[in-house]
Amino acid sequence: MESHKAVQAGIYSGLIDKNSISLEQYRPRLLINDASKGQKVLTSLISELKECDGFFFSVAFITESGVVSLLNTLIELEQKNIPGRIIASRYLEFTQPKALRRLLAFSNIDLRIVTAGNHHTKGYIFRKNDVYSLIVGSSNMTQNALSSNKEWNLKVTSMDKGSLIHETLSEFDDLFQSAVRVDGPWIDQYEEIYLQNLVKQSVSRPEKPADQLKVADHPSTFQVDFKPLSPVNPLLPLDQVMPNTMQVKALAGIEQIRNENQHKALLISATGTGKTYLAAFDVKKVRPRRLLFLAHREQLLNQAMVSFERVLGDPLSCGKLSGGHHQVDRPYLFSTVQTIAKDQYLYAFRPGEFDYIIIDESHRAGAHSYQKILNYFKPQFLLGMTATPERTDAHNICADFDYNIAYEIRLQEAMAEAMLCPFHYFGITEISVNGQLIDDSADFNYLTSEERTKNIIKQIHRYGHDGPKVKGLVFCSRNDEAAVLSVQFNDRGFKTVALSGSVSADRREEMIRRLESDGADALDYIFSVDLFNEGLDVPTLNQIVMLRPTQSAIIFVQQLGRGLRKAENKEFVVILDFIGNYKNNFMIPMALSDDRSFNKDTIRRYTVEGTRVIPGASTINFDAIARRKIFEAIDEVNFSNSKFMKESYINLKYRLGRIPKLMDFEFHESMDLEVLFSAKLGSYHEFLKKNELEYTLKFNATQEEMLLFVSKKLAVGKRPHELLVLKSILAGIPEPLQQMKIELMEHYGIDVKEKAITNVSNILSNQFQVGAAKNSFDGAVFLDGQKPAPAFLEQLKNAQFKATLTELVEYGLFRNSKYYGHHYQGSALCLYQKYSYEDVCRLLEWEKNEVSLNIGGYKYDEKSATYPVFINYHKSEAIESSINYEDRFIAPSSLIAISKSGRSIESNDVQVALQARQLGVDLELFVRKNKDDKASKEFYYLGKMFPTGEAHEIVMEKANKKAVEIHYRLDTPVREDIYEYLCDAPDYD
Repeated sequence: MESHKAVQAGIYSGLIDKNSISLEQYRPRLLINDASKGQKVLTSLISELKECDGFFFSVAFITESGVVSLLNTLIELEQKNIPGRIIASRYLEFTQPKALRRLLAFSNIDLRIVTAGNHHTKGYIFRKNDVYSLIVGSSNMTQNALSSNKEWNLKVTSMDKGSLIHETLSEFDDLFQSAVRVDGPWIDQYEEIYLQNLVKQSVSRPEKPADQLKVADHPSTFQVDFKPLSPVNPLLPLDQVMPNTMQVKALAGIEQIRNENQHKALLISATGTGKTYLAAFDVKKVRPRRLLFLAHREQLLNQAMVSFERVLGDPLSCGKLSGGHHQVDRPYLFSTVQTIAKDQYLYAFRPGEFDYIIIDESHRAGAHSYQKILNYFKPQFLLGMTATPERTDAHNICADFDYNIAYEIRLQEAMAEAMLCPFHYFGITEISVNGQLIDDSADFNYLTSEERTKNIIKQIHRYGHDGPKVKGLVFCSRNDEAAVLSVQFNDRGFKTVALSGSVSADRREEMIRRLESDGADALDYIFSVDLFNEGLDVPTLNQIVMLRPTQSAIIFVQQLGRGLRKAENKEFVVILDFIGNYKNNFMIPMALSDDRSFNKDTIRRYTVEGTRVIPGASTINFDAIARRKIFEAIDEVNFSNSKFMKESYINLKYRLGRIPKLMDFEFHESMDLEVLFSAKLGSYHEFLKKNELEYTLKFNATQEEMLLFVSKKLAVGKRPHELLVLKSILAGIPEPLQQMKIELMEHYGIDVKEKAITNVSNILSNQFQVGAAKNSFDGAVFLDGQKPAPAFLEQLKNAQFKATLTELVEYGLFRNSKYYGHHYQGSALCLYQKYSYEDVCRLLEWEKNEVSLNIGGYKYDEKSATYPVFINYHKSEAIESSINYEDRFIAPSSLIAISKSGRSIESNDVQVALQARQLGVDLELFVRKNKDDKASKEFYYLGKMFPTGEAHEIVMEKANKKAVEIHYRLDTPVREDIYEYLCDAPDYD
């Protein structure tokens, strides 16, 4: 479709008739921020920037956070030499000088600023050949406006001769010509005025505890209401500190545990969400006679005492037992574990001395010193606090607190609640040495080479940091690497130190003080390995640099979390992750997304679409090579390996204090059991037999085969039909297929036809499979015609087997309602869920299964009148040339698909596709990114499609064979995040 016709059709769909055919990218759209729907103004801007050959921005405000949100894309545009013109303003002196300096550094951007009048525009224009996109609305170039605020922006598309774009460009040109060209000296002068303005604003601002701050508290992100600022009393009474969202819910959870006469509780909460303040609020409520607060470092004690004194309003009630302090007579005692574990201190107290004991960083409680303390004291209430209950050692933390979890909030929820500082994560490629990327076994000389050091410094300057001065942590793979890199940084004018676990506590505390300081002895960076994975509380940290392979998702989140605490005047933190050829690169998107499903395609999608779906104003960015390395690691890893499954299982068992039931994995958002069902063992029963000494159930070979069949084929819950039949048999119902038919209509709205009855009957009587697959489960026969199979009823006489199968069926039905309940047009299929070839044959109600080789991209089943089309969107270079077709999306509702080779317009399968409407045939579309994923061969279901009538015979170049190119219209346009993921960057393959 020619551009002007496409634009015309888009306008008609958007403004006249939403049901008319057009391409989505040309329709007028409302752009909003809603991460739960995968929608952000930011990602719309990024999509436009990546496609444009020129861009023009006119905004009132630009902050550094807004520039950093777009930074990776702006770097790509500079590399492509795509020109841009940007206008900002001095309106309310809101635009940040650092933001202007960042933009000025781009050689392809012409930057101007309006210095007169109330310039308050918010418009973004993108040119691609003769087509322009215009986004106008409420969003300035700030991270909150682009990602998290409630914003309305209208996107319209125009040809270059349209009057709207002509008027807009004319207005832009007038503003641009009258605006001041920005250069270094101009920014220096403006910065003086900007800083003076900040001082005036700060006079009227009360001081707040860091974990009570909102991002809007930053002077550069205050909400402008255009009214004079009224003075506020800066001496806010201490007892007016109020709990935040998480603290209110967690306090209720602790109180509920106490009301149940329990004496221990564990709080699981992401770093920076205010655990210490929460404990202080609870102590204020309970008012224990004596309190003991334990931490493993004196700095944490000092910070905790400040928090408690602020909440309690009585500094004289708090005393310290650590170092040179021996204030044991105070009612509320704060002590390091190392000190109070000493015999002369521990046994000086009675076991019942303290009514309330709080253990900070309680995941350390497995250590001997902690256990010594816990075994001695007998408090009325024990509270543990941790961000990471999962351990790599064998200690069960949850058991220390009687498995009473008061409340849990992980990174994603904390970001959604705006409890943490937004982060901008950049995964950037490590240097190559002799043509090879640094890998897990890199030589020390490579890690400390001049070339690598220069590259690190180049990147930390390029990506920068919030605020006037860097305060950074650098995580290295080895202590000697950290020491040498620190020296090399110092030789280049930085102020850094390297610290290892052998350093004294006094020196460590002094270096932390210097990192926090803005004085003459202030440090820029501390280099370490794992010393500061936890227990470091420096809210002003504004840059985290990762120079090591990711060894675990737990450690990754710990190191990331060092920078997520809020602080006054801190708007964001930059995370720089140098990605080499590391085998564990797949853990990066898993950690960032808190994904525990082990689903490879889900992890790939997050790698591509993380910014779109992460809550709040944070962004996730990878350069092209880094992203490819992550994809390669995802392809290589085998999540069916018992190591991953066993680790997830043990963590859940430790949390529950018993062998988990199937539903426990869902309720506690643990491992997705689909990965276990698709693994070699295949069933939870087999997994427990192999890995759990406490599991004693034994079944005969037929019973185990039946459990295996239900686990592998049905328990994932992709449709309820077979599960309802089994449920009826388990309940003693003699006509299970008829009962299934009734329940599907009453509870699912599915009208069951005879072909569905036949399909389900074949599946449950081993008549569905063909060839060798038929022998795989020849003992798993549940039906004999319409009746329960006598052999199955015989097996059900074993009560333990019946209970185990019942649990499995109930689990499958729960999963169906949770993940597959939104049926598409009365079918059992669900949009955007993933299905294998066999799933599709089963859910489309075919009498027999078809092996994938016989399907070959599509297959028409005459009896069911269904025609599934399977598309590998990005094919491997090694694929046979005769099937290397260029299937491609034109838009979210428009697809061009190629027939099998050796076909013409007159071929039977082509004619059925072209006449699908007339023949009453359902063309069902399934698409996947073609990655070499041996563990999963699943496709996204994208709904029904219809031929437009446009079809052409072509000759495939490499194979020199004929095929037919058919144009289709999708009944439902592909959801934006799925569409961008499927179409994104073939160079990642």
